[in-house]
Amino acid sequence: MSKIIGVEESLSNVEAVLAAKGYEVKKIRSEEDAKNCDCCVISGQDENVMGISNVVSEGSVINARGLSADEICQRVEKLLH
Repeated sequence: MSKIIGVEESLSNVEAVLAAKGYEVKKIRSEEDAKNCDCCVISGQDENVMGISNVVSEGSVINARGLSADEICQRVEKLLH
């Protein structure tokens, strides 16, 4: 079963890279969207405004601020494998 990665809407470049690597990518628009994700990637601009870090398990939220799409993908892979 593929891992579900929630990606904040503003990070479409990250979404594309993760999808190309075979992950199921789900856009995060609200706290509810993050609930069934194995990992969430947020832009860091509105960190925890949607409550995402409270919804998913500790350590499974990746702050994308200052990282390239490839660096984020590497962090996702390290976290999930």
